[in-house]
Amino acid sequence: MSLSLLIPCLFALIYPACLVWAAVSDFSTMTIPNRLTLALAVSFAPVAAMLQFSPAQWGIHLGLGLAGLVLGMVLFSLRFMGGGDAKLIAAAALWLGPQGFMALLIYTALAGGALTLGLLFARKTFHPYAAGLPGVIGRHLEPKGDIPYGIAICAGGLLAIAQSDILPLLVRF
Repeated sequence: MSLSLLIPCLFALIYPACLVWAAVSDFSTMTIPNRLTLALAVSFAPVAAMLQFSPAQWGIHLGLGLAGLVLGMVLFSLRFMGGGDAKLIAAAALWLGPQGFMALLIYTALAGGALTLGLLFARKTFHPYAAGLPGVIGRHLEPKGDIPYGIAICAGGLLAIAQSDILPLLVRF
């Protein structure tokens, strides 16, 4: 495979695949594996290198990853999200650039709000039937259950691709 096809394939496959994997894992187990966020973060480096990022671009993307981690840690300390969610936001932020990062935050907040409202409605409406449902679904219908926020981060991350500063670079390939 030529380099001109490899770079778009890496971006098209790794970033969305990791986000979807995180959403499925969070839904089914209420955890986002560390190896997933590590794979997402580490795989950014060869893509950025192949795209010949300037030192400034490296700095911006790494800074946004750090900002995502700090934001996630604050939200974790306030008990708004889990530790896996915080790490996932940081790893996703690496890939997006400034506009994409802002889009990630906005789309994730909107998706998270919709997910939370939907789960609260489902818990209120369907909780009496939770015992007869498969364990994964029944667990999400528990009145005081956690919210699998990895689903919202996945939605936000996928929607933010259009605002990523990597996307125009991939088009030139």
